[in-house]
Amino acid sequence: MAFPHRDSVQRAVDLLVVLLVPAPDPAVVARVLREHGEPEPALSPEDVAELRAAALELREVFAARDVASAASVLNALFAAYAGPPRLSDHEDGYGWHLHADAADDGPWGAWLVTSSALGLAALLAERQDVPGGLCASPSCGKPFAHTGGGSPRRYCSPRCATRERVAAHRAARR
Repeated sequence: MAFPHRDSVQRAVDLLVVLLVPAPDPAVVARVLREHGEPEPALSPEDVAELRAAALELREVFAARDVASAASVLNALFAAYAGPPRLSDHEDGYGWHLHADAADDGPWGAWLVTSSALGLAALLAERQDVPGGLCASPSCGKPFAHTGGGSPRRYCSPRCATRERVAAHRAARR
């Protein structure tokens, strides 16, 4: 069965990657939003700062060591940000989908937290495991989602995994 919230989880990961840097570039953040279906987002420096603050809070879900910790973080985010669930099509035929933020034109930070938390919570419930992690490479630390089957991942990409295997191999040969 295909995971129905996969898009929102991947959007969260992609946004966290560009937002969890010291000074996120508004053009890069807007590009990621467009790539995930947001029509021409106009982001002010305040919007980007708000999105970055939300990303820092969401990072804690990916940093959770176990499923109970991840669930606790998600529940705290829902308590702080979410309102009653509602269906929206944004009045423009976008397609009906679930929202837990206050309004379609609400703050960017609340939207990022609630939409991401919904997807991450659904993934946690479906898999009965942590919904993601942070790359184990000391030089990386980027978030990634556990959306597929198989063994739990430790690295955000095959590139990071290979770099760490090569470094361990070289260290063992010394």
